[in-house]
Parts: sequence; structure tokens; C-alpha cells
Amino acid sequence: MARPQAMMDLVAGEQQEILVAIGTDDLAGLADRRRFAAHLGLGAGLDPTWLDLFSEAARSVTGTDQPQDFLDARRELDSVGAGGPGSRPGDAADRTIERVDPRWVEAVARLDDSQIDRLAGRWIDLLDEELGPLPREEKPWIRQLAGELVAFCRAAQRAPDILFAWSL
Repeated sequence: MARPQAMMDLVAGEQQEILVAIGTDDLAGLADRRRFAAHLGLGAGLDPTWLDLFSEAARSVTGTDQPQDFLDARRELDSVGAGGPGSRPGDAADRTIERVDPRWVEAVARLDDSQIDRLAGRWIDLLDEELGPLPREEKPWIRQLAGELVAFCRAAQRAPDILFAWSL
């Protein structure tokens, strides 16, 4: 059996459809907007704690207590592995698949376009504090990712399920 691809993705749509796509390693299919309301591939090299720092940056920019830390916005699925009902957790090469609290998505979706540059700048500052100075060539990518996260959340708001799938 071939080892499934490493991943870190946010996907919005029907849980069963998402799990089937991930379980069959149809990662390209996750971008099909006819099947899924939204998809954002974060790249296998990103650490999930970066999303906690994104949340902290958003709170700093808005002056509110939302969104909560991403770690606190995730919940395990009820005994469903990536292959769908009847499969075991860990069936997809120990991928972790978690449900994302819709309140986190809604809080990020409410960010105004005029706040995204400040959010990205604050996120970069927090990453610098946590990891040490980031290489200059990484900063445009992080700025772009901040906008993509907001766009994902706006598109995902009405989806029945939002899942976070990752493996390191």
C-alpha cells in the first residue's frame, strides 16, 4: 500500500464527501468547488500552531476576543477515520482529521479587507517572536496566506462541515 501524501488542508462541505476524498488520496479533488464549498491547502510544511498565532494576530488587529485559538477550535471526529464511517482513525497514514468550530470560521470571515495587511504584519511579528526571524522571502507568502485564510472562511461559512486534515 502506497503511503498517502503529507497534507495540511482546510475543507468545507459535506463531511462524508471530504472523508472519502481524503481517504482515497484524492487531494486534487478537494479543490472542486462543485463538490466542496471551500478548500485551502496550507502545505505540509506548515505547523498547526501557526494558525494559533494567526488567531492571536486577528484578535490583536480587531481588539476583540475572537477568533479563539485554532487549537481550541478543533474537535476530533466521532470515531471516523479518513476512509469514512466504518474505517478506523489512522487509516490514512496517521492523518489527523478534526472538525473546525464554525465560530472560528465566522470570526475570521468577519475580518474586513482593510484589516488583512495589518493582520498579516502582526502574524509575521508573532511568528518572528516564536520561531526567530523569518527569511525575507517567506513574508510575501505569509501575507498571501492571511488573505487566503479569510477568503476560505468567507466561502466556508454556509458549509455543513469544516474539517482540518493534516499529517506531519
